[in-house]
Amino acid sequence: MKININALRQQVTQYVSDYPKKFNEKNWWRTPLLATATVDDRFRMLPKMAAKNHWMPQDLLPTAKTVMVFFIPFKEELVVENHPGKFPCPNWGIAYEVTNHLIDKFSEHMGAWLRENGYESALTAATENQDADEEDDTMPARWSHKHLGYLCDLGRFGINAQFITPSGCSGRMGSLVTDADIGNHPLVSKKELCLHKVGQECLQCVARCPVKAVSVEKGINRNRCNQRLHFNGDNRIKLGLGERSHGCAKCQVNLPCSLSDPTESLSIEMLAS
Repeated sequence: MKININALRQQVTQYVSDYPKKFNEKNWWRTPLLATATVDDRFRMLPKMAAKNHWMPQDLLPTAKTVMVFFIPFKEELVVENHPGKFPCPNWGIAYEVTNHLIDKFSEHMGAWLRENGYESALTAATENQDADEEDDTMPARWSHKHLGYLCDLGRFGINAQFITPSGCSGRMGSLVTDADIGNHPLVSKKELCLHKVGQECLQCVARCPVKAVSVEKGINRNRCNQRLHFNGDNRIKLGLGERSHGCAKCQVNLPCSLSDPTESLSIEMLAS
């Protein structure tokens, strides 16, 4: 069976819609997004733009022809709930954990569905694929869903290194590769979606970080950011976050890019200036 982009997008949309009832979880999500790109020379940029030891699509699947990346955006009420204070709300950590499980289960589902239709696929976990390097505080991921999303034109990076999509940056990402030849199906054609990067006043993500891990000059200091995440996790009970809660995401909420593309209303002249 020939696989097309509409079938892929229908798969992820249906799976996310069915997930709360299937796994007895609260529905934290809006409609997911998915983009694909043909495995070609663009992915040779990954060691330079992401990490020097970043895997190539062929490292996961030697016969890879397509990379697909998906974004599952959080609902507005969760984003609003995580706005106040310097520590995450309990529900943010729960939603983060549940969404990682959703991504892993959907990726397995997609792999099985592709196999049923005569195609192979390969994937990595939704998170925890980073290499710590004392000389590199970016803590680069060996399989970066965000950088793959950039090359697939699913979205663009903000100053805070968060990934801005047409549905904003508050959410979680996943990706996989397949030997199905699906082609290029981008969702973004603009060079930037960050207001600061298109010359507009913003930098709200810099101001919102409670540990000053975000700066215009260096983007995000991942060591400092991860220290904060570990602190929140280690002190979750003391902070009243609940046993399942961790994370932070203060630089993802109460921003112009939290829930949508903030450049959508800008004129062509403003974007080009």
